[in-house]
Amino acid sequence: MLLGVNIDHVATLRNARGGIEPDVLTAARICKECKVAGITTHLREDRRHIKDSDVEAIRMLPHIRLNLEMAMTDEMQEFALKIRPHAVCIVPEKRQELTTEGGLDVEGQLDRAVKFVQPLLEKNIEVSFFIDPDIHQISAVSKTGAPFIELHTGRYSEVFGTPEEEKAFQDLKGAAIFAQNYGLKVNAGHGLNYQNVKRMHEIPNLVELNIGHSIIARSIFVGLEKAINEMKALCEG
Repeated sequence: MLLGVNIDHVATLRNARGGIEPDVLTAARICKECKVAGITTHLREDRRHIKDSDVEAIRMLPHIRLNLEMAMTDEMQEFALKIRPHAVCIVPEKRQELTTEGGLDVEGQLDRAVKFVQPLLEKNIEVSFFIDPDIHQISAVSKTGAPFIELHTGRYSEVFGTPEEEKAFQDLKGAAIFAQNYGLKVNAGHGLNYQNVKRMHEIPNLVELNIGHSIIARSIFVGLEKAINEMKALCEG
């Protein structure tokens, strides 16, 4: 499996004090040196961590694959079409949440989703939808033209090491296989860490894991390069 590193929380730390430290662009360069598959940033409506200028600067770095997480809004579509990241992941967003709490309801807004992704696909931007491991949502994504889903691993991560772990894991595995039968490629992420990531190898043909918080948290103690390389080794098996 490939590793995409989410560097949002480098910006969270910077914004807690103001100023420029720690520098998001330096974090992106370290990710590049570690040869990760991509860098993920979530440009939120309230710009609580990553700013427009951060995304634009990362996009200008050579030989870096940028995955932009964003809400399904006109503002974000316009921004994505302007900077043309390599990929976008369309996520739900609530202003009051600390982090993304669940998958996007594609089924409930299918017409909008179809119209939303078309201009992105026409610009050769790879599109995924961040969804719960639910066959109805997978079926809906298959009708949008988007080639990828990203499965929300939050439930599995929350119950890892408890009696509920196995059901949550099997839900993920079953959803991945179901999506692949529809011809969709499957990524996964949310809440994955150095302990629970290992079971992702039991899910066939996962393409990429997008992991941020646990890597940035570990980097405080061991440095960002070491934290990334440790997670990269776990993802590569």
